Amino acid sequence: MAGKVRSAAASGAVPGAARRAARPRGKSAAGDSPRPAGLLDRIESLLDALRPSEQAVGRFVLRHPNLVISLSFPEIAARAGVSQPTVARFCVAAGFSGYRDFKLRLAQSLANGVPFVHHDVGLQDSMADVAAKVFDRGIAALVTVRNHLDPDALQRATQILATARRIEFYGLGNSGIVAMDAQHKFFRLGVPAVAYSDPHVHAMSASLLGKGDVVVAISGTGRTRELIRSVEIARDAGATVIAITASGSPLARLADVALYADVPEDLDVYAPMTSRMVHLVMIDALSVGVAVARGPELARKLKRAKEVIADRRMEEN
Repeated sequence: MAGKVRSAAASGAVPGAARRAARPRGKSAAGDSPRPAGLLDRIESLLDALRPSEQAVGRFVLRHPNLVISLSFPEIAARAGVSQPTVARFCVAAGFSGYRDFKLRLAQSLANGVPFVHHDVGLQDSMADVAAKVFDRGIAALVTVRNHLDPDALQRATQILATARRIEFYGLGNSGIVAMDAQHKFFRLGVPAVAYSDPHVHAMSASLLGKGDVVVAISGTGRTRELIRSVEIARDAGATVIAITASGSPLARLADVALYADVPEDLDVYAPMTSRMVHLVMIDALSVGVAVARGPELARKLKRAKEVIADRRMEEN
């Protein structure tokens, strides 16, 4: 699985108690402790649901994850400026069985070598700092998702696409741009491929599909009503649905094959949407996989297509 779902949410003006009631306390569906992958991202996304004193512990962990590993229970409380019981409550609120479980999971997460980026772009940042932070966000997201892709789901999706009669890519907004990029890659693979970002258009198109046709639905949250409705229409018409989306989302549950792209979205208004980069790379992986699956004949066609483009380039001086 690509990782657990966490979409960073703005706190808005909702009272703390209401936020705690409306938001999960970090447990997985089965009630287990969080998986090491993206553990720090998980803590960041849960901050708004925690009490102020628990938030202080969470922010200290986010700022000094490697230091926390070496600190004792009382030292963490002292450094975070809270009581020891507050540290214990934070561990439970974040979905761990206790302090020991939290320390173990954090150590495992850091041992995975996945960089955690918690540096918002500031108004006073130099251009060098801005570039470094944006690149680091993208790299961290890509490494996290790569390390937790489900190879069986990838294989199934590749086989479905390689034998599809027709492929339609659906997405809205930012995901609509990814859908267009996907169509640009897949039309060269010998399968009719289109991309629609207008909800009315892809709803109508979905109703005309049938067995052997494939819809690839792309959504960062997996909760866009119009996209979900089009997927339902496509399924009713007999098409197979592949979703590139967040795990546990309504879209993921509707899909025949779901590829999870679980990355926390930035609240920072200056930062790009990391999910878009992850979705683009997933499309790249699928297109390469389909090209390989379709064999040498397709490789020869792709070579001819490249030669046609090469003829349109000006020669170097």
